[in-house]
Amino acid sequence: MAHVLVIDDDEFFLEMLQQMLLLDNHQVSLLKDGAQALAWLDGNRPDLILTDILMPNMDGVELIMKLSKLSNNTPLVAMSGGRRSITSAFNLESAKLLGVKHTLTKPFNQAALRDVLREALA
Repeated sequence: MAHVLVIDDDEFFLEMLQQMLLLDNHQVSLLKDGAQALAWLDGNRPDLILTDILMPNMDGVELIMKLSKLSNNTPLVAMSGGRRSITSAFNLESAKLLGVKHTLTKPFNQAALRDVLREALA
């Protein structure tokens, strides 16, 4: 199976997503923001990156832009549940404008996760 890097500032969501991925026998690495992810990616190469859009320190949009400049071709899946004034649709459209091909709207279920992983890793 794949090595999946998950980046999200919500600890409960990180744990839930880790369990969903482990059920499908993926190797999982967890980080809480884009800055941590950039540092981690300097010495590691996952098969896929799942990143939230709204996070402190460095959000998902900034991370996506930096990875693009670094010519990092690791498949990316952007996730968002939105916030009061910013919808998940707006966040995910922003990611798509930056070249992200696969997105997930939070909350999502195991089947939706499996589908997007299958597409992204194909």
